[in-house]
Amino acid sequence: MSGNNAFDAIIVGGGHNGLAAAAYLAKAGRDVLLLEKLEHPGGAAVSAQAFDGVDARLSRYSYLVSLLPQQIIDDVGLRIRLARRRYSSYTPDPQDGSRALLVDNGDAAATAASFAAVGAPDDEFRAFTEFYAGCRKLTEALWPTMTAPLRTRSEARSLAARAGAAEAWDAMIERPIGNVITKELHNDLVRGVVLTDALIGTFARADDEDLQQNICFLYHLLGGGTGDWDVPVGGMGAVSGELERAARAAGATILTSADVTAIRPGGVVDYRRGGQDHTATAPWILANVAPVVLGRLRARGAADSAVIAGTSAAESAGTAACLRTENPNHLREGAQVKVNLLLKRLPRLLDRTVSPEAAFGGTFHINETWSQLDAAYLSAAAGTVPAPLPCEIYCHSLTDPSILSPELQAAGAHTLTVFGLHVPDRLVTAENNEDRRAELQAAVLTSLNSVLAEPIQDLLLTGPDGRPCIETKTTLDIERAVGMPRGNIFHGGLDCPFVEDGAPLDTPARRWGVATDDPQILLCGSGARRGGAVSAIGGHNAAMAVLESYEHPS
Repeated sequence: MSGNNAFDAIIVGGGHNGLAAAAYLAKAGRDVLLLEKLEHPGGAAVSAQAFDGVDARLSRYSYLVSLLPQQIIDDVGLRIRLARRRYSSYTPDPQDGSRALLVDNGDAAATAASFAAVGAPDDEFRAFTEFYAGCRKLTEALWPTMTAPLRTRSEARSLAARAGAAEAWDAMIERPIGNVITKELHNDLVRGVVLTDALIGTFARADDEDLQQNICFLYHLLGGGTGDWDVPVGGMGAVSGELERAARAAGATILTSADVTAIRPGGVVDYRRGGQDHTATAPWILANVAPVVLGRLRARGAADSAVIAGTSAAESAGTAACLRTENPNHLREGAQVKVNLLLKRLPRLLDRTVSPEAAFGGTFHINETWSQLDAAYLSAAAGTVPAPLPCEIYCHSLTDPSILSPELQAAGAHTLTVFGLHVPDRLVTAENNEDRRAELQAAVLTSLNSVLAEPIQDLLLTGPDGRPCIETKTTLDIERAVGMPRGNIFHGGLDCPFVEDGAPLDTPARRWGVATDDPQILLCGSGARRGGAVSAIGGHNAAMAVLESYEHPS
């Protein structure tokens, strides 16, 4: 190994959380080294020219921002702009595409009329509004705790009670979320609109007893206390780019094309860069990789250390196995297919009462009624791709045309990001990935076309090479591109943003929800408690644990 550099902290992985941790620690005067395997930082929070020769920069993997606290933006001085969308969602009736539910944040009367138009009961809009008002009491109470030391379940429940959210706590935290949805709402389509927030990226049913769907639902409504999902102006790369700028300006060393090969006991990190092997050391290792990936790096490091020490190969393998962190929650599979499209213009709708600009201005739900979502789950659980495939569409360019060249803007072009639900990783293998990708892309297009007045294929722009501007990412593609095991966009199963009563909170790492079984290694990515989405909360909390340790050494 060449070189042996000592730092105060080494961050493994340059996703947005790692960049946030680097910015905080460097601003506090710590000597920080960040190692990123890819040629650029940002991880999944990047913008890319996905189609050769076409001047459009797509938020390729992540696309909206809700959970990024203003506190973090202010603390590290991020110069970013998040644009609010007027429309919450648009959902065509799969039985009659000429009618749909449009939830307009700027016009309650129009939204109420839309509920009536899809055949919802007279009091459904009121029940829908009151349901979310109750949820908001809870999210406003819990949101400030996300960037503070962890609360226990009893403490968090007490916060909810003081905020008048005792009923919401019971509905969202204690019992399957499907119970309250079916109790309060009666229309199949309306129920489905609500349920989708519990299922995005999570393979679950509304009444599952492990409550993964509840935690997913909570996180989708938690951001800012309001649950608003905003468009990052300039694309998602603008967010990670600003975090990188802040980290470098504060003095952090950021190395790209630096492939970490092992994490050895004692704060030793091996990596390969520029065709050479390197070693760096630090009292703190912050892992901005999925817990499963961390386990593999540690296992490899334990084996290497044992070999160096003269231990037998068999003993080395045993040591490595003991250090794996692949618990069932960390191994939970992803459950989505991602499709990016670039269109000549927005498609015409079967529903002529709503403009395409309004329909695509929020989240466009397709084939996501309550019954369709459950049928899709059962189909996928049985090993087949759901038909129809539940889908959600986001049109970044309507809110932020800056991601398109002036020429594309003038021509009326638009981007669409499609998120297909209930596509668990178990359906995809290395052997069938290419065929499955084609099958899933076809299923997505078929689902879209079921609510459009014209085939979406006819609207695809083509690049200079004559290829249509569409790309599809399976769970395996996502794992290979950005290291998310089994394509899980949360790096594993989600955890509640509090700990159970009696859980040990005796170290800074435990108090901030970033501990591993090695006191020198902290989680700082989506796999940390309160991680997930483009939030930088995992990075913030890991940095706070390190700084608290310096302030109050044991």
